[in-house]
Amino acid sequence: MTGQPILVEVVRNEFVESVHRGCLVVTAPDGSVQFSAGDVTSPFFPRSANKPLQGVGMLRAGLGYDGAELALGCASHSGETGHVERVAAMLSGAGLDPAALACPPELPIGEDARRAADEPRKITMNCSGKHAAMLATCVANGWETDGYQEPDHPLQVQLAKTVEELTGESIAAVGVDGCSAPLFAFSPTGLARSFGRLVQAEPGTDERRVADAMRAHPWLVAGSGREDTRLMRAVPGLLSKSGAEGVLAFALGDGTACAIKIADGNKRALAPLAMAVLARLGIETPEGLSDLAHPPVLGGGQPQGELRVSWSVP
Repeated sequence: MTGQPILVEVVRNEFVESVHRGCLVVTAPDGSVQFSAGDVTSPFFPRSANKPLQGVGMLRAGLGYDGAELALGCASHSGETGHVERVAAMLSGAGLDPAALACPPELPIGEDARRAADEPRKITMNCSGKHAAMLATCVANGWETDGYQEPDHPLQVQLAKTVEELTGESIAAVGVDGCSAPLFAFSPTGLARSFGRLVQAEPGTDERRVADAMRAHPWLVAGSGREDTRLMRAVPGLLSKSGAEGVLAFALGDGTACAIKIADGNKRALAPLAMAVLARLGIETPEGLSDLAHPPVLGGGQPQGELRVSWSVP
């Protein structure tokens, strides 16, 4: 299904300065497409938005996490002290240390944590929680931890199988994500449907354990001031996970779900689109999130315009 793309205009002093184009799809609780804009059937790399699906795969492979540890295993954390300490505890619980992580050393992505950091480290890389969970899954199964990030490792084979089941699609391509783990390509529609399945699953199932853990610990999923954290705190029952290069997926508690991809990869277009979708679904802008609905465009440190959503969907 290919239609007119969504547009997010950057307006400065009532002049359209630039435009971000992309696609979005909203699926109903039964998985049918409720409305869409742009190409939502061609495969793409969802980047970190696929972490909840990987989390389900790890549980199916015997990972014993729940609650905070499971939320951090599905996170793109900010590298704040609480994040790093908990990742260290996850590794220690598996009899490992940060040297076992296959993710590259990086500075934290959280602004305050980044300023306070002395040097790039593996454990402050935003995907270190996922990698710690992957390692713990390997230890639980007696699998080799060396090379756990390789596509033919038993862990990654299980995760690929789970992604295909949850999205209802065959993986179109396998790449290497920024954290070194395999990255699976599928459509935005498959991504939305998978999030709907997570929130609608029966309590206690692996899918629901992931959704419940992330919604109960939104700060661990992202961090202070981050959009995923703010959205999950403000909208009851909402599950949200963003990804690099302009990707966001979220689901309401009833199973209605949305996937967004910005073509130029600019993440600033994601929040206003998410808020526009929520408004179309009858959820008015929650208190304290108006800056997400209409992010200001600054000039000289003062608001000179805003980001505006433009779309044409049935």
